[in-house]
Amino acid sequence: MSREKEAELKAKEEKLNRKIKKTVWNAINEFDMIQDGDRLMVCLSGGKDSYTMLDILMQIQKASVFNFEIIAVNLDQKQPGFPEEVLPNYLTEVGANFEIVERDTYSIVKEKVPEGKTTCSLCSRLRRGTLYEAAERLGCNKICLGHHRDDILETFMLNLFFAGKIETMPAKYITNDERFVVLRPLAFVKEEQIIEYAGYRNYPIIPCNLCGAQENLQRQVVKKMLATWDEKYKNRSEIMFTALSNITPSHMFDDGLYDFKNLQSKILGEIKAGAEYEMP
Repeated sequence: MSREKEAELKAKEEKLNRKIKKTVWNAINEFDMIQDGDRLMVCLSGGKDSYTMLDILMQIQKASVFNFEIIAVNLDQKQPGFPEEVLPNYLTEVGANFEIVERDTYSIVKEKVPEGKTTCSLCSRLRRGTLYEAAERLGCNKICLGHHRDDILETFMLNLFFAGKIETMPAKYITNDERFVVLRPLAFVKEEQIIEYAGYRNYPIIPCNLCGAQENLQRQVVKKMLATWDEKYKNRSEIMFTALSNITPSHMFDDGLYDFKNLQSKILGEIKAGAEYEMP
């Protein structure tokens, strides 16, 4: 490759890096994700999203006014053929503090889930419980997950179509026992940007052999549907994602969010108070 071409690619990488870092910083500011003294457990799966999350957070850590710690944690689920040396080698190379947690959740999922059925739900629950245990042992008060903007929008559509509820992955929430705050620093970052950035950074991607090939998942169907809409209608996903931050409870149907039962017009109040009005 010529020097000119290398310089051109480097400039594109740096431009994309600045754009993603700014987008992540906007999410951190908007949801007040990080404060002084935080100890972040950054969950690293070996996929493009979590690599990018760790990469950007480490850059922000170096340049930030906040004094916080990062511990990268990978859960080795004992999937057959899992290259155990890849993540430790990478994390050592980039100078990250890390821990590899070994737990054979793979065998549990394969035993409990019938052939052909979706493994994601059980796998996710087992993973989450193990990671919470690790966070407590490591003294981490916040847990960072690598879900991006497209994941969040797809989850919204899945809940709308198949669960009958308006809900998605929040950028920040607290666990039920209130022990940990869970963050999604990539919440505003587009998947296409992460794919491009991962290509520049040449991350050692580790595929998921447990569920990655399940093309019949409803999530894959929704992903294709959104991609088709974006091809036909420019910025459709952008507009839909904006809607998640632009909610008017009084124009929905959830009486737990808005007190419809006690709505009363001023006219009725005046009538009850004895005001007189002309009849037509």
